[in-house]
Amino acid sequence: MTVDRKYSAKLRIGIAGAVLLSSAGESLAADSTNGQRIAERWCAGCHVVTPEQQQASDAVPTFAQIGASERFDEAALTAFLASPHHSRMPNFSLSRSEIADLVAYIKLQMR
Repeated sequence: MTVDRKYSAKLRIGIAGAVLLSSAGESLAADSTNGQRIAERWCAGCHVVTPEQQQASDAVPTFAQIGASERFDEAALTAFLASPHHSRMPNFSLSRSEIADLVAYIKLQMR
């Protein structure tokens, strides 16, 4: 491997590490209170998003069910919400920080 290739490989690894660290920082800084506001505004029409909520569609899981699901860990929820093509959900265009906030709120609901 030449010096340029070694440098290029190290640079790519460094960039990948920086991206991972910035993503981890975002999730640590997630604001579940803002996540609740997002949920109440955009999600409560279909999902039960708070324990106090009285009505929602019975065809979709509650946030408590989603939060407790082993299938939807934080990474899976983040990927799902970032995907522009949800199966039966409207296509809300949420920022990465809004997704992190919403995921943090959903995961709190499992308790």
